[in-house]
Amino acid sequence: MTAASAVGFLLVDKPQGWTSHDVVAKVRNLLGMKKVGHAGTLDPMATGLLVLGLGRATRLLRFVQETEKEYVARAQFGVATDSLDADGSVLSRAPMEIGQDDLEPVLERFRGSILQVPPMVSARKVEGRRLYELAREGREVEREARPVTIYSLELTDFAPSDYPQVEFLVRCSKGTYVRTLADDMARALGGRAHLTELRRTRNGGLSVADAHSVESIAGAAAEGEWQRLVLDPLDGLPDLPLVEVDAEVAQAVGNGVPLAGSVLAGVDSGCVRVAGPERRLLGVYRVEGSRAVPEVVIS
Repeated sequence: MTAASAVGFLLVDKPQGWTSHDVVAKVRNLLGMKKVGHAGTLDPMATGLLVLGLGRATRLLRFVQETEKEYVARAQFGVATDSLDADGSVLSRAPMEIGQDDLEPVLERFRGSILQVPPMVSARKVEGRRLYELAREGREVEREARPVTIYSLELTDFAPSDYPQVEFLVRCSKGTYVRTLADDMARALGGRAHLTELRRTRNGGLSVADAHSVESIAGAAAEGEWQRLVLDPLDGLPDLPLVEVDAEVAQAVGNGVPLAGSVLAGVDSGCVRVAGPERRLLGVYRVEGSRAVPEVVIS
């Protein structure tokens, strides 16, 4: 596999202080590739799993983006910052006399479907402008609350003090702002909070345990062995059902031909991975009743 022909995913354990774009730029330089993208932006303060797409696999990143995410977060209660994380300026301090027992009813309130107001430091657009651009100008605008889903929310550590440190594990839908979740939990207890640590541990079926540090990628690239770190496109979309087809159907898929739903037996609706002989990913199709239409063809 050469840089020009590389197609697949690279799982990176993003270091603190790097933007997601910094990681993409570094990998482009290390691998000598122009076509590198990422799924699911992580803030500079955050660490953990960042999924990169290489070559034509960049077209598949949107399916990774849609999956649920898992984070380990640590927040300091009683201290508010303008960015809702440790990179921001402190707005207020007010001791919070709470114990671990006070948190469980609050956690329960935020499990399931909830509404969140995007923070001013987010990339969400209002009237054609990114919110973080407006925040840099010192402006704050009204934001519409948006629905998100918290699939699970568990307290993993509690350090009591006047300004308690609260660590929690959250599994959530795309578009969830964990910094907002932490502050909203503190507000429910009569105070404010900001994130001091955030680590993404899962992106759908992909785990940070299988990710590589920037240093290890650089080392593999220097030895000309970076290809061994690349995840096959088929394995990079574990959350989509897999349908394997014969050579004749594989040729039709390669040409982007719609298929009869019966060809993708056992799948009634939604997106599926379509693999041909030798389990090579041909593309992603969307099943719509009696027919299946191509979403992305990469063969």
